[in-house]
Amino acid sequence: MSQQSPPVGAMPPVPDPHSGWVTGGVVFAGVLMLCSGVLAVFQGIAGIAEDDWYARVGDYVYRVNLTGWGWIHLVIGVLVAATGAGVLKGAGWARAVGILLASLSMVAQFLFLPYSPVWSVIVIGLDVFVIWALAAHRPAGQAG
Repeated sequence: MSQQSPPVGAMPPVPDPHSGWVTGGVVFAGVLMLCSGVLAVFQGIAGIAEDDWYARVGDYVYRVNLTGWGWIHLVIGVLVAATGAGVLKGAGWARAVGILLASLSMVAQFLFLPYSPVWSVIVIGLDVFVIWALAAHRPAGQAG
């Protein structure tokens, strides 16, 4: 039996946005947002309560004092956790807000790299997955 090649200019099949793995990815993204939001709140509290919790960095272009970073992480963490709960409940607003907050979290973690490099890289990777999962999912009834 010979395999026929697709016609010239034919598009490859697009994965169904309602398939189980995409829907499961959104649920996992919601759980990740909830967990990473809570951890960011703890990270923020550590920065606010105790300035010597993180290593001091010498000259750094995006230098903010550690109390400032604590407040940034605290606010982002609360917003990310609340949005993650919205994603898990299937709220329509949560997808767009989740993408925005994951992008904001990614930028904040990039700027925080000198203070906590390993954790920042891990959170950046998780944020990339969250953005992908929320962007790939199309709820039933929505054109895509």
